[in-house]
Amino acid sequence: MTFDPTELNALLVSYGLRLLAAVAVLVVGLLVVRILLRFIHKLMAAADTDPSLTGFIRSLVSILLRIMVYITAIGMLGVEMTSFIAILGAAGLAVGMALSGTLQNFAGGVMILLFKPYKVGDFIEAQGYSGSVKEIQIFTTVLSTGDNRTVLIPNGPLSTDALINYSTQETRRVEWTFSIAYGDDLDQAYALLQQFVEADSRIEKEPEPFMALAELSASSVDIVLRAWVRAGDYWPVYHSMNEKVYRQFGAAGLSNPLPQFNVTMPKV
Repeated sequence: MTFDPTELNALLVSYGLRLLAAVAVLVVGLLVVRILLRFIHKLMAAADTDPSLTGFIRSLVSILLRIMVYITAIGMLGVEMTSFIAILGAAGLAVGMALSGTLQNFAGGVMILLFKPYKVGDFIEAQGYSGSVKEIQIFTTVLSTGDNRTVLIPNGPLSTDALINYSTQETRRVEWTFSIAYGDDLDQAYALLQQFVEADSRIEKEPEPFMALAELSASSVDIVLRAWVRAGDYWPVYHSMNEKVYRQFGAAGLSNPLPQFNVTMPKV
């Protein structure tokens, strides 16, 4: 068998040109995808599209367009696309069965966008985390916590498990339990709490704040106080009331009792 350098050179030139064409298609295609994604983002922003839907659509379109670019680049190398797509379909089925949890997260993302248990900007608590919803992606929801951590939670559990959305209501009820000692003046404690409530303009007048003797516990008399505030004022009002009680109950002769135990020593 004779070896013809001319045929080898022609073969190298042919495959070399295909390789260069495939690389060019890959580079240009990915660049076009980035441009299209920016255009889609601007288009949805101009149409005032829901931010929750914007992030989801961008993620989905990005994945689909990139897959198309990769398949086109492989086709430029001379790979038979019919057989390749059949193999890809079989592989996709196997991967789909292996990644059933990922598909569940995708379905969860669709359910979240359809039924809107929360949206971008809402403050939620779920799966042991709480924070503001920064983005709803295809498979995950991105939260930004109060201490500026980024948490990614799979959409599957978010669409099926219980979660708390603190942003759906304009007002929230704050509840405190304050303790005084047995023998302290209960009416004086009520009067001070009423004074604190009336002095704080963030506390709503309606529904009217409520206070009562909640429990006669082993070491203290427990008073419950409930008041309604704007959702954004919940924690500032809660902490402010705690500080007022700590500072002024003592000055008024009301004590904050510690747990007490009676120990009886047997006579020898």
